[in-house]
This record gives sequence, C-alpha cells and structure tokens, in this order.
Amino acid sequence: MSDPRPSRFPRLAILWGFARPHKAALAGGLALAIAGSAAGLASPLITKWILDSLATSESLLAPVLVLSALTLAGAVTWYFQWTLLGTVGERIVLDARRSMVGRYLRARIAAITGRPAGELVTRVTSDTVLLREAASSSVIGLVNGSVMLVGSLVLMGVLDLVLLGTTVLALAIVTALFLGLMPAIARAQERAQEHVGRLGGTLEGTLRAIRTVKASRAETRIGARIGTDADEAAAHSIRAVRREALAWTIAFTGLQVAIITILGLGAWRVSDGAMEVSTLIAFLLYAFGLMGPIMELTQNVTSLQAGFAAAARIRETERLEPEEGDPAPGARQAPAIAPAAAVPVGPATPAAAAPAAVAPAAAMSAAGDGAPPMLELRGVTAAYGPELDPAVDGVDLVVPRRGHVAIVGPSGAGKTTLMSLILRFLEPQAGEIALSGRPYARLTHAEVRERIAYVEQESPVVPGTIRENLLFTHPDATDAELRAVLEEVQLDGLLADLPDGLDTQLSATSVSGGQRQRIALARAILRTPALLLLDEATAQVDALTESAIHRCLRARARDGAVLTIAHRLSTVVDADQIVVLEAGRVRARGTHDELLADDALYRDLVEALRISATAAPQPSTSA
Repeated sequence: MSDPRPSRFPRLAILWGFARPHKAALAGGLALAIAGSAAGLASPLITKWILDSLATSESLLAPVLVLSALTLAGAVTWYFQWTLLGTVGERIVLDARRSMVGRYLRARIAAITGRPAGELVTRVTSDTVLLREAASSSVIGLVNGSVMLVGSLVLMGVLDLVLLGTTVLALAIVTALFLGLMPAIARAQERAQEHVGRLGGTLEGTLRAIRTVKASRAETRIGARIGTDADEAAAHSIRAVRREALAWTIAFTGLQVAIITILGLGAWRVSDGAMEVSTLIAFLLYAFGLMGPIMELTQNVTSLQAGFAAAARIRETERLEPEEGDPAPGARQAPAIAPAAAVPVGPATPAAAAPAAVAPAAAMSAAGDGAPPMLELRGVTAAYGPELDPAVDGVDLVVPRRGHVAIVGPSGAGKTTLMSLILRFLEPQAGEIALSGRPYARLTHAEVRERIAYVEQESPVVPGTIRENLLFTHPDATDAELRAVLEEVQLDGLLADLPDGLDTQLSATSVSGGQRQRIALARAILRTPALLLLDEATAQVDALTESAIHRCLRARARDGAVLTIAHRLSTVVDADQIVVLEAGRVRARGTHDELLADDALYRDLVEALRISATAAPQPSTSA
C-alpha cells in the first residue's frame, strides 16, 4: 500500500496510499461532483435568461424548463455521488482495519507487547474513522470546491470584470489568513489524537487490573492519571476547534464583506448604465454561490488535517516487526541435524557443585530407535535487546520424543525466555534450535507451532463460548472429543452445571483461575500434540485437581513429549528429567533424587517450598 518513492508532499502521499486502491471509484465520484457543480454553475445564467425574457416579453417556457431539468439532474447526480463516496469511505476504513489487525497478528510478540494494547485498538477504531472522510470525501470535496470556485470566477468575469476584481481581492485576503491558520490546526489535532491513544492504552490496562485497582483503593489516583490524558486531548481539541472556528469566521465574514461591496459597486454601475440589472442579479447569485465552495474548501482542508494525522498513526503500524515468512525454497528439505553431543555441566558458582549423575544432553534422545529428539537446543543464547545482557546463555537442552522434562530455577533464571524461544516468540542470537531434527531456520513459524501445544501461566480465556475456546486450535474436533478432554481435566462437573453446556459464553471473570487453566490444558491436549509445553499449569488449582492434572501429564508423557516450567516443584518431582536454570545457564540436570543429593540450589528450592525430600508422592485417586 505504501509507495517507496519520495514525495514532495509526504503527508498527502501517505493519505493517497490508502485511497489508491479505490481510485476508479474516486474518479467516478469526482466526475459526478463536477457534473453536479456544473448544473449549479449554470443556474445563475438561466436566471439571467429568465429576467432578460421578462424585459423583452419573450416566452419563459424554455428557460423555466431548462432550469427545472438542471435542478432535477443536479439532485440525481448528488445522490449518486454521496452514495458512491460514502461506500468508498467505508471500504477504505475496512481495508485499513483489516490491514492493521492482520499486521498486529503477524507481528513479533515483542513488537506488540511493547505498546499499550489500548493504543493499538484506538488506531483500528477512532483513527480509521478520521481517515474515512479525509481519504474519500475530503479530497473529492477539495477538487470539486476548487472547480466550483474557479468556474464561478470565470463566469463572473464573463458578466463583469470590475466586480470580478473586487471579488478576487477579497478572496485573496481570506485565503492568506486561512492558510496561515492551517499548520496550527494540524498540530493541535495530532496532539489530541496522540493523547486519545494514550488514554486508550491506560484505560485498557486499568480495566484488565480492575480488581487490583479496587483492592488498592487506587480508583482516584488512576482516574486522575487517565483524566490527565483526557484533559490534554480535550485541551488540544478545543485549541483546534477555536482555530477552525476562526478560519470559518474569516471565510464567512470575508465573503459577506465582498458581497456588500459587490452590491454597492454594482448598484452604482447599474445607475451609471454600465451594466444591466439582470447582470447584477446573476453576478450576486454567483457571489452568494461562492459561499458553498469556500465553506466546502474550508471544511475539507480542516478534515484533511485530522486525516493526515490519523493516516500517519495508522501507517506507523507498518513498523511493527513481523514474524518471518516461509524459508527460502530448497531450505525445507535439509537433512536432520544429529543429536547433541554430551555437554558437561559445571557449577554456576564455586560453592555449588554440579550433580554427579548429570545426564548428558544426548542421553535423552529417542528410545533407541535412531530418530532425532523431539526438541533440541544447542548453545542457545538470547536477549531482549542488542544492548541487554543475555536472558539465556549457552543453553543445551534435549527433550525426547516421549517423556516429561521439567525446567526449574529461581525468578529471572530464564525459564520463560526458554519457552519464548521454543515457540519462536523470540529468536536466538546464537546457537540452534531443532524440532524433530529440523533446524528452526528451515521451518516457518506455523510449521513449528503446529506441532506444539502451549498452556501459558495466565491461561487467558479466548472471547467466545467454552466450545469455541476448546476448538481454538482444532476447529474440526467432535463434541465427544471435547467432553473427553474436559473429563480428563475434571471440568465435566462444571459443564453439567451450566444450562448452555459447551455453548456457555466465557469471559475472564466468569470462571476461576483454576478453571481457566484447566480449559487451556483441555484445549492443548484435545489432539495429542508432538510437544506439550506448560508454564506452571497447576499454579491455580486445588490439590485434587492437581492430582488429576498429574495423571493427565503422565499419560501424555507416555505417548509424547512434555516440557514444563515449574514454580511449584511438587508438580514435577516425578519428571523423567529436571533441568535447573540459574542466571540464564543450565546449572544441573537429573532426577528429583539425584538433584537433592548433588545440587545445593535445588535443595534450597525444595526446602523453601517444604517439599518432601523422599521420592515423588503418589497422586490421589480421588477425582
């Protein structure tokens, strides 16, 4: 949609970028507008014809019929013109909204989460409304108003050059004053829209955390903070309104002064015999008619200022860095990489010894079948910015095709960063990640994610019903499959209590945190994924439900790969392998018993959470 060539009028070029796909319809709207204006321009001349016919006692039938036909033709023309331009405006808005929404969804996670969500929403909603008028009606209105103005002046010159000179002088003064106000109007509207975006971002975040706001008794403080942006938006909008009002007043007053001058000078010329009364009347009709194109030009120029600002804000979304597309042709058939070689794991600090029974990275490859592991990280380093320290540094990790691998460690150890790398929300600065032996560099984002199911810690509810939430990943699943996974995560009882069953509408407040997590888990295990990723899937559930989820995960680990981030170590003490992270590095790995015996940090984590130092507890059989 954008034009790479530089433009002498960059703001207009941005706006034209949105209008260009509809240039044929816009040209039709312009042609209709000019036709309607032509009918209007002919009316004063027909009026003069009628007056001259009266003076010479000629028949009035012909001029009256012509005037009636012009009036009817003008009405039909304007109807179709307004309909056409209104339709074009809505299509421009639709295209811009679809483009922005698609860009948001294709953008990298960091590009989206680095901006307030409310501000991004504002660009899709209110900014596109301002764009609509500017990209369709305003441009056509400017051209049509200019045609009307020039046409009126030409015909006024045909009638009387002296009065024309008076009119042009008045218009020149009005135009100079009007153009002097335009930059200030544009700046005020841009600032107003900027503060509206900030207001939307702050309000959206506040509504998300409304419970915390109320519990903290912060309603007044946060209201004042939002009110500051509202006040600033209103102040700049009022400033723009005042300047617009001044511009309109100058235009209207200037035209009125011109008409008074024309009337006085014209009356003098009629009394002097220099012009006929019918000519003066026709000239005055054109002078009064100038009010239309001048007001149209004034209104459309001010509308364009808001449209320019909106178009620029919408175009800024193109700077959101997108996720990469498909790899280059030929790259997809690259041979699978070999399993990682054994990597010795040393202590992170002199005081912390590595466990004696550390499993080498390659030791957990597929169970003797020669196939590559499900997931492999080799020497992976990543940071959230070029100037920031690595969040993970030189990490080696192997997740076999079957089994349960858990990642533990203190806050800031890099656990969530590993999840972001595996899901390609973040790209490594060094090292390599492979899925079933195929490097990520030779896979698209979709190819990676279609084999991975993910349960995030917050487990957000997707807007819609329970059914729509469960079908989010696999829309072709049957009701029997849905009910089976709900029973597996112990949500079948909830479903039985709801009058609409699977078609019950969900919101973030209609279910508890534990129920949200179980809905998210059910969505993830609806179709057995090649790799199941869980970010503390039992953080908000009771002990009985945690026991059921444990059984679910063990069953999945027998048939596929399960990788969990654990903050509550009780959920992973029976994992096949536990990887301990510290300061972005793999500090140790092994089973629960091995790490208890050999790693001080793991013992500290276990002791802090008061987990039994014996073997993993058996889950309860109670549902």
